[in-house]
Amino acid sequence: MIEAMPVVSATTGLHETLAVLTSQLHPDAKHKEDLSFLKDILSEKSLAYLMKIHEKLKQYEKLGPEPVLDSASCLVEDLTEDLQNGPLDDDERELLVLLSAPHLKAVLSAHDTVAQKNFDPVLPPLPEELNDDFEEESVKIVRLVKNKEPLGATIRRDEATGAVIVARIMRGGAADRSGLVHVGDELREVNGKVITHRRPDEISQILSQSQGTITLKIVPAVAEEDRLKESRVYLRALFDYTPFEDKATPCQEAGLPFKRGDILQVVSQEDTTWWQAKKVGDSNLRAALIPSTQFQERRLRYRMKMGSFPHPNSIKVPTYDQADREDCDCEAVLNGKDLASLRRSLRLKKDRQASSGDGHTPEANHTDFLIYEEVTQYLPRPDENPRLIVLIGSLGARTTELKQKVIAENPRRYGLAVPHTTRCRRSQEREGVEYHFISRPAFEDDIQNGKFIEYGEYKDNLYGTSLESIHRVLAHNKVCLVDVQPEALKTLRMAEFKPYVIFVRPRILDSQRKLLGSTSSLSAGITEEDLMDMKQSADLIDECYGHWVDYVLFKEDAVSALIELQVVMERVQREPQWVPASWLRS
Repeated sequence: MIEAMPVVSATTGLHETLAVLTSQLHPDAKHKEDLSFLKDILSEKSLAYLMKIHEKLKQYEKLGPEPVLDSASCLVEDLTEDLQNGPLDDDERELLVLLSAPHLKAVLSAHDTVAQKNFDPVLPPLPEELNDDFEEESVKIVRLVKNKEPLGATIRRDEATGAVIVARIMRGGAADRSGLVHVGDELREVNGKVITHRRPDEISQILSQSQGTITLKIVPAVAEEDRLKESRVYLRALFDYTPFEDKATPCQEAGLPFKRGDILQVVSQEDTTWWQAKKVGDSNLRAALIPSTQFQERRLRYRMKMGSFPHPNSIKVPTYDQADREDCDCEAVLNGKDLASLRRSLRLKKDRQASSGDGHTPEANHTDFLIYEEVTQYLPRPDENPRLIVLIGSLGARTTELKQKVIAENPRRYGLAVPHTTRCRRSQEREGVEYHFISRPAFEDDIQNGKFIEYGEYKDNLYGTSLESIHRVLAHNKVCLVDVQPEALKTLRMAEFKPYVIFVRPRILDSQRKLLGSTSSLSAGITEEDLMDMKQSADLIDECYGHWVDYVLFKEDAVSALIELQVVMERVQREPQWVPASWLRS
């Protein structure tokens, strides 16, 4: 129950009223729990502190404090002069040092500015005699306050039109601080004087000799809304960056740290070395510095030349025989089952081709540095084909099995790219269902014509997945799933497919050196060496191909991995995703 409240006067403090109220709370049997809860809340020390702060602020607001002096800086100068003219004891000497400190002088100067309410320069009204003949053009009148400092802008004469154009804006100058003058603006008048027919050196002299208020009539080069559109460039970071480890940054505190895969909005590329950017999804609205593509590439080339950075094209993922680890029944007739057994020969064949001196060797002139990739958001329209879903997996991921379970659960929604083979058709097999059966010469011709994204040889028979088989699935408005070796991403990453790449890797607990979960889909009897190989395989794929990956699926067991994969694939088709901007350009 709550007893009758004692009368409190208007001068009673809020926190005092709260204390009185709390003391009147006496829980009865009926509302004991509620009243106890209310009493605990009102008895909180933090609430009492907030009430006291509130009262102090109210008292301060009523007092309406005013500065005692509006010239504290002058008072300090007089005191300093008196101290310097006489003998000083230790305390006076220490006071003189304090009063001479630049930080204290700056504080006193700020105090005087506030006390004198001298916040902004007072500009006189615009002259009435300004020329109103704007020749049907958009012009703006800019008022600047310039003392003895330069205006901070250079001009030039346009050879074609004869117009006087702002050529450069110096950072930190009066023109830059105003934010009203931009490179490319046409200058028409200075302080009411038409300067169209004057020489640039004469105009510069007029500007340099002008003091106080300068009135400029300007024809803007670009509308503000167009300028804003031009500055919105989105990039996917392809490397990790830590400003505090970068000795070249002009200001480490102004740098923007980011991780590979982060989406960056570049708001300014005026400086060719350091761009200004914001991280998409970050609550901080202030832009920060990131290295430009040109600058980052220059220093990577230098590091590569000095031997401290590996050549991007020289990193290779080690070869693993996945048939021994994943698919024990290499002759199974399920779609794609044979293909998993072929990939070792496929990789060996590619290695031999690369070693013959083609353009992908480290000695080649072309070098692909992983810096940024321009991206934009994309969502398939109803009249467009669904996005291709590409699965890549490290050792032990069993992506083929995962892919087949997805299709088996929803064959109307998802489809499989039927592979080709030169093997003879078995009695229970159907053309175009388990495989496309073709002759060896036809298969080899298709290889030469670049029709396969992946192929290999097993027991004297060729197997492969063709681009055409993917088109057939997409033509039926189905989501096509393919599981490939990471090397195939170079072929599949094109605007035609707009692939969404999912990297499946087993979740390995390092501290226990075993797979998490008792329902692991891997075979029993996995050794310590097997776990080391799986972890090394996943880490190397991430290092070499992680910049192409849109989603990483850590597989603990087959059931949870299947559910997570289905959720991700549905999200891809109904929610906008970041894709390379080049895919959407005509």
